[in-house]
Amino acid sequence: MDLKDTADKLIHGDVKGVISDVSKQLERTIGLVGVIIISLSAMLGSGLFVLPSIAAETMGASAAGIWLAYVLAATVVLPGAVSKSELASAMPTSGGSYVFIERTYGPLLGTIAGMGLWASFLLKASFALIGLTAYMYAITNFLNVELNSLSVSLSVLVLIVIVNILGVKKIKAIQAPIVGFSVLLLLALSIAALFSGEADMAAPADAAFSSDVWLLGETAALVFVAYAGVTKVAAIAEEVKNPGKNLPSGMYISLATATLLYAGVAYMLMATLEDGWWLVDGHAVEDPIFIFAEHVGGKTVGLIAAVLAILTMASMALAGILASSRYLFAMARDSLLPQYLEEVNAKWETPHWTIIVTGLMMAVVLLTLPVKDVAKLASGFQIMVFIIVNSALIVLRGVVKGNEWYKPTYKAPLFPFIQIWGIIGGVALVVIMGEKAYIGAAAAIVIGVIIYYGYGKKHAHPRETPFHTFKQEFLNPSPAEHKRREEMFHMADFGGKNHLTIKEFQHALKHLGFEYNSDDTRLIFHKADANGDGVIDIDEFLDSFEKGDEE
Repeated sequence: MDLKDTADKLIHGDVKGVISDVSKQLERTIGLVGVIIISLSAMLGSGLFVLPSIAAETMGASAAGIWLAYVLAATVVLPGAVSKSELASAMPTSGGSYVFIERTYGPLLGTIAGMGLWASFLLKASFALIGLTAYMYAITNFLNVELNSLSVSLSVLVLIVIVNILGVKKIKAIQAPIVGFSVLLLLALSIAALFSGEADMAAPADAAFSSDVWLLGETAALVFVAYAGVTKVAAIAEEVKNPGKNLPSGMYISLATATLLYAGVAYMLMATLEDGWWLVDGHAVEDPIFIFAEHVGGKTVGLIAAVLAILTMASMALAGILASSRYLFAMARDSLLPQYLEEVNAKWETPHWTIIVTGLMMAVVLLTLPVKDVAKLASGFQIMVFIIVNSALIVLRGVVKGNEWYKPTYKAPLFPFIQIWGIIGGVALVVIMGEKAYIGAAAAIVIGVIIYYGYGKKHAHPRETPFHTFKQEFLNPSPAEHKRREEMFHMADFGGKNHLTIKEFQHALKHLGFEYNSDDTRLIFHKADANGDGVIDIDEFLDSFEKGDEE
């Protein structure tokens, strides 16, 4: 918000202009710190609290070198973060990678990518809740209490769905202390292990640089999912203040922090614990940080780590639902999915139906899939999406004709070399991962094609004529007609915030006598909802449409 411009408006009596400036500022609630917190919250969970033991099982004899797999995965993630930073600055709207891909390659590939992204992010969030169960066992065993861990995980899922519906501000308030305590605990454990005299500091380095290259690549592909959260915040770019600056800065800081933590903690974990610690009865354990904490600090420290792990992974799942639900929301706004998925709650102004649907699918995953399969499926599709996003930036930069709208406020450095590395590195990891990656891609393609041809193609991108017709009908009303419209819109404003959701808008138009079908009113609403947050300001809408200022 430009304070000088706003002050001038106030001096000249432009009250509506001042209200508009203030409301726009308030709509964007997340600053740089918030971006970092949300990104780290989406990463710092199962990537450290569950994955190290599964990664060690994958690397076999060279398990102590898993820290290098984390570093290698980060080098392939970096190009995607750079590309998404630029793309999000040009398209700061709900939907993140889905929007970037749909605007570049069209609605069919957009539908496939959107459904795949939604599935992969909810898989990662589910992965966190599955890991949460293992840490719950550590606590219940200590307390000698019989507790159904799955029931607890499902209860946590219900809680985070409710928090998501209540809004982003509340999510950020919950995540901040959890992320902070997690980082402090992991640092404290690593430092304590370093000075304990037990750690064999040479073993992880020797194992990493003598490991089989193929196994190292396979492990890097597995742990790739740990970094996917770094760009999740791009899916809520429309809620970020100054996205051209805060999004890239937040992503880079988050990625650097996560890489240091992942590699550093994995290094100390493998240097401190005895060989083979990651296997019990032939299966990888799912609570490696509890084992590490108990070894370094005793039973009490281990239990503290378990409690914090539960909170951290619940926080990760919280951020996962926040981002994944926005993909369905963005697709519905493009009429690729039914209207109810773009409706926002009148009171909290969040897309409650997409959040609920995402939560239900996570419950199905929790009840049916083993943890390793969840991690591989999520990683496989995430890698392929990063490949497509890197290619999208190359297309948008290289093909100017038809893409004149593309005006990013942030330009990715080292273009196109870093994007080319992202594509080559991503393809290599997909090939190395093999079967699970192919299954994930095939499922996303089949589901996306069915949805597009079954629903999206019939409804997407409706003709522009209804919008222009509506504009002409709405122009220059008589004072009595203006008053009638104003009263009807305010009667439809169930939330009492001077905003209309799409459903409220449609009810108001119907009662005002405007005869348009659902697709037509959706198009009109989307044109009026310039910032894409799912609601329109009543006063701004009336002022703009009745005077003919809307473009």
